[in-house]
Amino acid sequence: MEKNMRKLQFAVKRLFDIVAASLIIVILTVIPVLIVIPIVIRLTSKGSAVFKQERMGKGCKRFNIYKFRTMKNPPEGTYSVNGILYKPNGELLEPSSTRITKVGAFLRKTSLDELMQLFNILNGTMSFVGPRPTLPYQAESYSKEQLRRFEVRPGVTGLAQVSGRNDLTWTEKIRYDIEYIDHFSLWLDIKILFRTVGVVLKKDQIDFVKEDALTAKAKQDAQPKK
Repeated sequence: MEKNMRKLQFAVKRLFDIVAASLIIVILTVIPVLIVIPIVIRLTSKGSAVFKQERMGKGCKRFNIYKFRTMKNPPEGTYSVNGILYKPNGELLEPSSTRITKVGAFLRKTSLDELMQLFNILNGTMSFVGPRPTLPYQAESYSKEQLRRFEVRPGVTGLAQVSGRNDLTWTEKIRYDIEYIDHFSLWLDIKILFRTVGVVLKKDQIDFVKEDALTAKAKQDAQPKK
């Protein structure tokens, strides 16, 4: 009985995702935020207005996540970890703070850079609430317990994002992700969505400030192979 109720709640959750994402896209197109933002990005910095990157979703399936670009395009041959730019030999080239454009800084503070993920929600690769989608090479360092975060669709926001956001290490974030999965309910999703509004309005906890073993492993794995 409990298992069937859980499945029903996930079905209702998916219906909510589709209806809400569709309404928001229509509203924002009319405003028209989704039209103005890419124009401003293209006029103020070189490169595409939309940033596309491969991530891992439910069932460890790979998909492309979409965001409005907030950083300068990295020089050829370099690589980045959490927005920090490194030379091929692993030497720090440029911190994330200096790579963020002026328009990008505004988009990040207001979380408007995440709006493109509404299309990820519509195509079923993401949900409004869930663990934030991770990079494939990062998942290679996960323990069996940490891999449980792939039991559900990744989200635009989640329990970790309203419990510390980037003030948390990756290990701490994943711990919150597992807690969300174990205690999933529609009511929990609603509470997280309301708490997300408060986090966005406060405009803090935007930059990565803590590192742990997973971050160190990510730097090593992201380094170009010779």
